[in-house]
Amino acid sequence: MSKPGPERHIGMSLFVLIPGAGGAAWYWHRLVPELEARGHEAVAVDLPAADESAGLPEYAGKVVAAIGDRDDVIVVAQSMGGFTAALVCTRVPVRGLVLLNAMIPLPGETPGDWWGNTGSGPARIAAAEAGGYPAEFDLDTYFLHDVPADVVAAGEKHQQPEADISFGQPSDIKEWPQVATRVLSGTQDRFFPVEFQRRVARDRLGIEIEEVPGGHLAALSYPAELADQLLG
Repeated sequence: MSKPGPERHIGMSLFVLIPGAGGAAWYWHRLVPELEARGHEAVAVDLPAADESAGLPEYAGKVVAAIGDRDDVIVVAQSMGGFTAALVCTRVPVRGLVLLNAMIPLPGETPGDWWGNTGSGPARIAAAEAGGYPAEFDLDTYFLHDVPADVVAAGEKHQQPEADISFGQPSDIKEWPQVATRVLSGTQDRFFPVEFQRRVARDRLGIEIEEVPGGHLAALSYPAELADQLLG
């Protein structure tokens, strides 16, 4: 796998935001105004996640359409959105790619295989045992523990399942895209613990993570801090 290209200074940019499983653009609704307040453009992409006839190629198509003919684009991908982002960056030129608590795929790897290939399950359980919270997965413990209660309540209507089709589709890349890549990892992420993310970023991309405050859904819990990190 080739190494990411050199990092470029981020000036006035269009941030294109890819959600994780469930595909809800709403996930980014607290980050978008923070980026706009700092003088940038931002668009969050809704993905047809519940559609069993649409998968990773269709997700990438949605993102490519949102980019249009812009070339000053920073793609930001959350969680499973890392699979879509890698594909997008092989289709259109972008200025940079930021992976936020994201899955980093190998060429030909499926999202369904990624869990076992990276050892994410054992890493999550080990972190739970060390942190003193339940190892058995539930949304409150692993996704919502640091998200404000009013935001959690507002998000209920935006939840949808991720169709099975996407989990069996391979990452259709020959190598990691030649684009400046950053990996941001939430220090309170219980789903993808920070040390797990550090290992995967080193093993798969040869780069170090940048720690940001918050859990797996950091854009909902610490949007201002995340915006500052994106522009740092």
